[in-house]
Amino acid sequence: MTPAPSVVVVMGVSGSGKSTVGLLLAQRLMVPFLEADDVHPAANRAKMAAGRPLDDEDRRPWLRSLAQWIREATDAGQGGVVACSALKHEYRDELRRAGAGVWFLYLALDRAIADQRVTGRAGHFMPARLVDSQYAALEPLRPDEPGLTVDAQADPQTLVDQAVRAVRAVK
Repeated sequence: MTPAPSVVVVMGVSGSGKSTVGLLLAQRLMVPFLEADDVHPAANRAKMAAGRPLDDEDRRPWLRSLAQWIREATDAGQGGVVACSALKHEYRDELRRAGAGVWFLYLALDRAIADQRVTGRAGHFMPARLVDSQYAALEPLRPDEPGLTVDAQADPQTLVDQAVRAVRAVK
């Protein structure tokens, strides 16, 4: 039997709505929320702001920090929600190893819509020209991975409702 989700990772490319949906989901589930962008080392943020995509080596310390947060949330029995791109299967494996019951909500989004959303976003370090690199790295959620794939163009509250139903169904 699959363990009940203790930490939900809201994943997807930049512009998919991870932060919005993640925060709403955390509020609904009454658990802590972590915006993974806030955990990026300054060097990563500077690299992305300069229009250079991160590689696996850049992401390693960031993923370790996220895994530590998941471990602490799981060990404390409080759970949580993390808004994190989690683009590759290997990244998700690392997050899953951090705690029992890590579950993914994949916000699938058409590339053109992602470009529009990121281009229209003000004050974020991730430039629109890096959207292509995210799609190049993206490995969508696999059928054998715990989680749910949803259409990120839906209303955020609808996405939260879908996630809550799916999380409760696992319990």
